[in-house]
Formats: sequence, C-alpha cells, structure tokens
Amino acid sequence: MLMHQYIDRKENVIDETLFADRIVQWLYSSAREKAPNVFKALTSAQSSRLLAHLNFDMALTTRLLGNKKFLKQCGLNLAECIDPPESFTTARRIFERKIRYWECRPQPVQTDAILSPADSRMLIGSLNDHSQLFIKDKFFKFEEMIGTDQHKWLSAFEGGDFAIFRLTPDKYHYNHAPVSGKVVDIYEVDGHFHSCNPGAIVKVVTPYSKNRRVVTIIDTDIPGGTNVGLVAMIEVVALMIGEIEQCYSDKEYLNPVTVEPGLFLKKGQPKSLYHPGSSTDVLIFQKNRMKFDDKLVSNLSNPQAVSRFNDAFNQPLIETDVAVRSLIGTPVYNGER
Repeated sequence: MLMHQYIDRKENVIDETLFADRIVQWLYSSAREKAPNVFKALTSAQSSRLLAHLNFDMALTTRLLGNKKFLKQCGLNLAECIDPPESFTTARRIFERKIRYWECRPQPVQTDAILSPADSRMLIGSLNDHSQLFIKDKFFKFEEMIGTDQHKWLSAFEGGDFAIFRLTPDKYHYNHAPVSGKVVDIYEVDGHFHSCNPGAIVKVVTPYSKNRRVVTIIDTDIPGGTNVGLVAMIEVVALMIGEIEQCYSDKEYLNPVTVEPGLFLKKGQPKSLYHPGSSTDVLIFQKNRMKFDDKLVSNLSNPQAVSRFNDAFNQPLIETDVAVRSLIGTPVYNGER
C-alpha cells in the first residue's frame, strides 16, 4: 500500500497513519468497481450518520471498531482541553472537544495575516493557469465547488488562489474564521459523503465538489477587515460527518450565534463545528489579492517526501501540517506577487 507523508511544523517529513485505510481502499476500489450500488449506499447521508453513530457515540463499539487503540495513538494533548478528561466518555466527545485556543493556538500579531481555519494538513493551489501553483480539476471542479448557479461568485473568484485543509479524525474539529470581514452570503450545496482519506481523493474525480458543503462568502474590504477582497470559506462534509454546525463566538466559545449575512466575523474566532470524524475546509481567494507563506510554497514540492497525490496527479503535492490560527498568507498590495 502506498505511503503518504507530510511536512510537520518543524519541517520534518512524517509518515501518516491513515485512519481505516484498508477499509477506505476496499470501498473506493473493489466496492466502487464491482458493487456500485453498495458504494453509492455507503457514501449516502443515511449510511454516513449510521457509521458516525457506531464509531463515535456508542461506548461499547469504540472497542469493537478499534477507536480505543486509535485514541491512544493520536497523542491528544488533553491539557489543552477546557473540559476535564473524565468527561470524554465517547469518541465523539473527544473529537468535538473545546480547547484553550487563545493560549495554545496563539495567532500572529500582524493585523493583515490570513490564518489557517483548522488544525489540519494543508495544500495550496491556484485556478490561474499562468500560476506556478496551478492545479486543474484534481481536488474539486471550481464551478461545482462554488455552485453552478452562483454566477456572481463564480465571476468574483475566477482565476483565484485556493487552500485545502484536510482534518484527520484526531484533529480539533472547530473551524475558525481565517479573515476578518462581513458575511455577505452563506448557502449549502447538496452532495455525497465521500471520505477525505488521500486514497479516496485520488480515486474519485474532483471529490470535494461532489460532497455536501456550506459556502460562506466574506467581504474583507471593509473597516476592520483583513483587506484581502472576497474570501469563500467552504466547509465540506465527509464520510461519518453528517452535520456542520454554524456557531460563531466573538470570545472563547461564549454566546454562539448562527452565521448569516451581515454578521461580522473576527479573525481567529470559532465559526463552526464538524460533527465528528474527518472533513475538509477549502478557502478560495480572488485573483491577485493574496500570497501564500513562502514555506508553504516550498513544502509543496519537497523532494524528500512521498505523497499519494504526487503519484496520482503527476505533480508535487506535499501537505504541510498547520495549526488553527497560524499564518498562511498575507494580502497583496499594489499588485505585487
């Protein structure tokens, strides 16, 4: 079975142990090819909810399905958590944990920083075919991702840059606002519940734009905003992720409110929560409005690392492990890139 590696925050090459990898490989190879109706059923909303319940809600099945061993291997730092360790009686409670992010995930002091929305493995790319980061129709199809009927936003983001944040099951599952600005639109696009395991991603054509997702359009060119233009923050469901709860809090996790047009999002604050499992965030930026951190760009083609994406897509695509609220980019001023 092919190895999958990423670059950690200390610039080390790390082998990733992919959760339920053999099952995912079977589902996206044998089952998909030989039993398409079974495959379709297993990636439906009903099956996804059932699998989530069995894996994350029932104390007995955490032992039967191997999650007890998995949780020990995750290396979770329970000292970061707000709730005491004895409250984590199910896998769901572990994955939906709240942390002291204001202490353990400090954000940069620079006011124009663009932040990671999640603890995740990150890839960067561009929709501009003249960019060195150009990736066409690999992880998602742009028109599908935004919504084929969303003509205003399709025009606004044409040729822009994007970032993909893959949350593994052990990760902290709150999403935080990557920029400061006003919500001008938020809508859901229906779809499937494909796994975000790299093995599944390379088997399904443009999987992220096939899955159910919530699209939030944020205008940052306003007083108090990050001044990086419009930003599309897209929260994508995955296998065993049945719900994306919109629960923005202006301070810690206090007084959460539903995200809706007109709401001002403060950069670095909790915006939403995945219920539970593994999932993906995608950020899309307008053309020539931002630049990614140099280290993220160089990591993408690290010759020491091996990725399933490299082999399948025939181009260097190495992920970088990033912390929620860490710097991923900055605005472009005066047309500089």
